[in-house]
Amino acid sequence: MSSSTQPSAEAARRRTFAIISHPDAGKTTLTEKLLLYGGALGREAGNVKAKGDRRSATSDWMELEQQRGISITSTVLQFPYRDCVVNLLDTPGHRDFSEDTYRVLTACDAAVMVLDAAKGIEAQTQKLFEVCRDRGLPILTYVNKWDRPGLSPLEVIDDIEAKLSLICTPVTWPVGIAGDFRGVVDRNTGKFIRFTRTAGGSTEALEEVVEPERAAAEEGLAWSESLDELELISGATHDREMFLEGETTPMFFGSALTNFGVRLLLDAVIDEVPSPSARVDVDGKARDLDSPFSGFVFKVQANMDKAHRDRLAFLRVCSGRFERGMVVTHARTGKPFATKFAHSVFGQDRETLEEAFPGDVVGFVNATDLRVGDTLWVDTPVKFPDIPSFAPEFFAIARTTDIGRSKQFRSGIEQLDEEGVVQILRDMDFGDQAPVMAAVGALQFEVAKHRLENEFGAPVELTMTGYKVARRTDAESAPALRAMQGVDVLIRRDGTLLAVFESVYWLERLINEQPELTLDKLVAEGELRQ
Repeated sequence: MSSSTQPSAEAARRRTFAIISHPDAGKTTLTEKLLLYGGALGREAGNVKAKGDRRSATSDWMELEQQRGISITSTVLQFPYRDCVVNLLDTPGHRDFSEDTYRVLTACDAAVMVLDAAKGIEAQTQKLFEVCRDRGLPILTYVNKWDRPGLSPLEVIDDIEAKLSLICTPVTWPVGIAGDFRGVVDRNTGKFIRFTRTAGGSTEALEEVVEPERAAAEEGLAWSESLDELELISGATHDREMFLEGETTPMFFGSALTNFGVRLLLDAVIDEVPSPSARVDVDGKARDLDSPFSGFVFKVQANMDKAHRDRLAFLRVCSGRFERGMVVTHARTGKPFATKFAHSVFGQDRETLEEAFPGDVVGFVNATDLRVGDTLWVDTPVKFPDIPSFAPEFFAIARTTDIGRSKQFRSGIEQLDEEGVVQILRDMDFGDQAPVMAAVGALQFEVAKHRLENEFGAPVELTMTGYKVARRTDAESAPALRAMQGVDVLIRRDGTLLAVFESVYWLERLINEQPELTLDKLVAEGELRQ
C-alpha cells in the first residue's frame, strides 16, 4: 500500500458491521459461513455445537464459550471480499452480555440481525436491537433456519414490524415453506435461485439461477404460492435512503447451516452497508476521514492467548492512516503512547499489523493504560464521546476463599473491571476486601468467577445481594441515601457514585417525595416494573 493513499479512499472500501441476534438463532454459524464465502476459512466451516474432535467455531475462542456453544465475548474478524475489506464484529448473543454488545456497536457502521425462522423476535432481546436504533445503525435482516419448520414469511414480517417498528423490504423471498426450502426469488430480477445442499455445509452451496417460466414448471405450487405472497408485499421495495436512516430493513431468507442465502447476504453487505464516515467528537465536530490518525478503544480483553498472560485493547480507527510504531497521544492522560505492538485479530489468532485505515480494528497488546472509551490521536487533538455503562440488574459481593490468594484476587477483579466483564463497585467502608460485582445478567457472574479461578488462580465466593436497581447520584445526596434502610451508595472506578436499592417501590417514592436528591437513570434501565 502506498503511503500516499488517501485514508478516505481506503475507508470507502471498508464495510464494518456487527452480527446481532437472540440466543441460538445461528449467529455464530452465520459468521463462520460468511468467512467461508469470503475465502477466510481454508478448512471446513465450524459448527458451533461441534461433536467429537471437530473444531469449535473460529469466533468462539474462550473455553467457556466452547463448552456452552454460545458467544459470550465479542470477536473481530477481517477478510477481503470483492474489492472491499470486510470488518466483521461477532457480538455475544446471550442477553446477559448485551453490555459488551453495546460497546462493540459503537465501533460499527451497520448491523446484521439474525432471526430464527421459528421464533421471530424474542421479547428478552428487544433491548439489544433497540441499542442499534439508539446508535442510528442501519440493519440488514437474515431470517435463518428456513430449512426447518417455522413461521410463514409474512408472519415473520408482521412480528418484526410490530415489535421493532422497522419496515421490512425483502430482497429475497423463500420458495417452499419453512422446512421445505427450495430456494429464493431474487426480487431485483424476478428469477429463482435454487440451492443445493453440500456435505455438512462445509463448502459453498451450489446455486442455480432459473428463469421464472422454468421455475413455475419445476417447482409447481411452491413457486405459485411464493408469487402470491410477493403480490401482497409488492409495495415494500428497498429504498437505500430509508435503510440508512434506520427506517427500513432489507430482508434475506436462508439457512446458515446449509449455506443457503449466505452469498446473497454478503453481497448485500458490500452493496448496502455504508462505508465509514466522519465521526463526531465530544464537541459535536466531525473528524474528517483524511485528518491525522485518531481512534477510540471499544473493548479490552485479557488472556486471549493462554500461553501468555496478555491483555488486548481493541481500537476502531476513525481518521487518518495508522502505521505500526507511530507515537500517538493518549487523550485521557495526555501522555505519548507507543504502538509497536499492534496486531490484527482473527478470532484467537493474531498477526502483526503494519497499517490500518478508518473502519479497521487494531489490537494493542499489553496496553495496560488503555481503557474502554479512551481516544488516541496524532497531531490534531480530539476526544470522542465516552462509552456509557449499562444499568446493572444483578449485584453480588465477591470474596476470595483463600486469603493467601488475595493479591491474585485483587488483580483479577481489577482486570475484569477494566474489560467491562462486570462493573466493580466498592463500598466506602470495605474497599477492595469485598467488592460488589454489578451485571446486566446473572451469567456474567459465572464468567467472572470462571476467569478469576482459572486465569488468576483465585478461588471465589459470590453472595447475591438484595439490590434490584442502581441510579447515579452525587456527593451531596450520598449521606442522606446511605442513612436509609435498604439503600447503599457504592463507588465505581471512574469515581461515579451509584445508589443501589433493594426496593424499586422505595426508589419510586423517593423520586416523588424527595426530588432534591440526585437519582439519574443509567443507560438501558428500561421500565422499573415490568
